[in-house]
Amino acid sequence: MLAAGWEVDLTGRDPSHVPSDLAGARFVGSDRRDPGQLADAFGLGADLLVDCACFTAEDAATLLPFARETTSTVMISSKAVYVDADGNHSNSEQKPNFGGPVSETQPTVAPGGGDYMTREGYGANKVAAEQVLLGSGAPVTVLRPSKIHGPGSRQPREWVFVKRVLDRRPAIFLANRGDGVDHTSAAANIAALIEVAAESPGARVLNSADPDAPSALEISRAIASHLGHLWEKVLLDDAPPDGLGRTPWDAPHPIVLDTSAAVEFGYEPAGDYAATVSDEIDWLVSGAEPRPATDDEYFARFLDYTAEDRRLGLG
Repeated sequence: MLAAGWEVDLTGRDPSHVPSDLAGARFVGSDRRDPGQLADAFGLGADLLVDCACFTAEDAATLLPFARETTSTVMISSKAVYVDADGNHSNSEQKPNFGGPVSETQPTVAPGGGDYMTREGYGANKVAAEQVLLGSGAPVTVLRPSKIHGPGSRQPREWVFVKRVLDRRPAIFLANRGDGVDHTSAAANIAALIEVAAESPGARVLNSADPDAPSALEISRAIASHLGHLWEKVLLDDAPPDGLGRTPWDAPHPIVLDTSAAVEFGYEPAGDYAATVSDEIDWLVSGAEPRPATDDEYFARFLDYTAEDRRLGLG
């Protein structure tokens, strides 16, 4: 938006979290759940309001007064709202089988409340928030991305491969031959769709994802290629009980978002996965914060070098 000539205000509780490369944007201190602080940050209004932290119906209700005074509002939701014919979603123990690309008309979980940080509560709360906004009559575009990637990510999934390159690992193990597909969404591509929504205010739901849907194997190749690293690829026919070869993109059935509605709306991707992930890879290699800690619980299950070395006969 800065590059396109917009005046951009960023809100948050801590100015140190604002990326250093966003010169030209103005930071406004504000707690997302404090209506008074939000009103001060909103000031006299805006042509575009983007909410990246709307998780519950209460969050949506807090946003509404500002959405009604904004030319166009965008709320970032999630593909976690979708359910298959058996009621399974991306956070279920039993992974969903959508039988093909998922469009915006795919059924969703029932709206709900409770703790949105739980696997069952996240999608239900997102649906409740969506319904509050879409039922308000305000010009709100709801975007549903999947597996977001980009520099500055608090949970950069690509780290499972980048760290292996930095550690000069001789091999990469991939369960189920690396065939798992869980659609990726570059922050840059989400931004490209936000810009289109800013130009065409209205109430709608759009999937937001990269123009391609790479498999775990293709993701590993893109990262290794960008960093000029060669390793032996060990493609396992299954998922071993010890978790060897797991990745964040494992899915027994492909999870692919249908983005044809966004394209018809005027969306032009900033690039495919390999092109857009390069900035995140460079950021991770640079050592900039907040790079995952060595003992990060989320990544530990994907970085079991001991199990890999046993399989390689090195331990």
